[in-house]
Amino acid sequence: MELHQLQMLRELGELGSVKAVAETMSVTPSAVSQQISLLQRQVDTPLTRKDGRNLVLTEAGRVLADAGADVINAMATAKAAIGAYQHDRNGTVSISGFHSAGQALFAPLVRRLASLRVGGPDALALAHDAGEPGFAAASSAASAGVPRVRLSDEDVAQHDFPALTARYDLVLAHRMDHSPAWPQSRVRVIPLAHEPLDIALAVDHPLARKAALSPEDVVDFPWVASRSGYSPADVLTAIGAVASRPVNVVHRINDYSTAAALVSTGDVIGLLPRYTASPALNPGVTLRPLTGISTRRRIDLLVRPENLKRASVMLVAEALAQVMADMVR
Repeated sequence: MELHQLQMLRELGELGSVKAVAETMSVTPSAVSQQISLLQRQVDTPLTRKDGRNLVLTEAGRVLADAGADVINAMATAKAAIGAYQHDRNGTVSISGFHSAGQALFAPLVRRLASLRVGGPDALALAHDAGEPGFAAASSAASAGVPRVRLSDEDVAQHDFPALTARYDLVLAHRMDHSPAWPQSRVRVIPLAHEPLDIALAVDHPLARKAALSPEDVVDFPWVASRSGYSPADVLTAIGAVASRPVNVVHRINDYSTAAALVSTGDVIGLLPRYTASPALNPGVTLRPLTGISTRRRIDLLVRPENLKRASVMLVAEALAQVMADMVR
C-alpha cells in the first residue's frame, strides 16, 4: 500500500472523477485508474463503484481514504519535524476565494505581503490566533522570507467549499450560521469574520429613510438575489417565512457588482455583505441592517491539516486574517 495510492483514493472521494484526480495530481487518468486498481487488489474489497458517469467511493473506500488522510497528515508532521516544511517561507501558496471575498481581500493581501518583503511596519503583526500550533510562530519568521500567492476565484455552493482544498492550499469559504458546520474531520477551519448581509437600496429609495428594516418592510418589493444554494438566497427564504408571503425575485445574479448596479436604478432591492461588498458598491447604493432574522454568514479559511505544517501557508493565513480584521474595523 503506497502513499500516492492513498492520496489518489482520497482525491477521488473529494473530486468524484478520475480525470479530476489526474489533473490535480498532474498525472494521466490511466495512471490514476491503474494505481487505484492495484490498491483495490491489495485490500481485496471493492473501494469504488460507478454512479452514472462518476466513480465514487464505497463505504470501505471512504474508510480507507479517511485513514489515508491520517497517514498523509502524519507524514507531513514528520517532515516538519526535520525542517522540510518549516523552511519554505519563500514558497508559493495557492488560494481560492468566492467572488466577493476575492474582490475585497485579494488586492490588500498582495499589498500586505509586498510590505512584509520590504520590512514594513506591520511585518511582525499577529492578527489572528487560529488555534493551531505554529500559527503565532510563523509570523515571527516573516523577515526571513515571504511567500508568493497564486490566486483563483471559485464561486461554488456552500457544501462544495471543502472539496476545493484538494486543489488549493487555502480556501476562502462562507456559510450561514444555520447551515451545517464544515467537516472538521477533513479540513481545519480558521475563522476570519462573522459578516451580516444588509439590505441594499438605491439612495433615493423610500426605504432608505429608515435606519433599519424588517422582513415586513422589504418583502413586497422586487428583488435581485443570488441563485439557490448561496447566502443571499437563504436569507430571502427566511424573509418570506417571517412575512408569510413569498419574495418576488426578478433577477438571479451572483456577482455583487452587477447586483449593486441594478439596485442603484431603484427598480429592485437586494442583499449585500456589509464588509466585503465595499468594492462592488457605488455612490447610488446604500445599506441598511435587517432585523428579526439572522443574516450573518461566517467567512472562514479552510485548509487541509498537512498544509498547516508549512510556514508559507501559515504566514499567508495570518496576512489574510489581518486584512479581514482591518476591513471589519
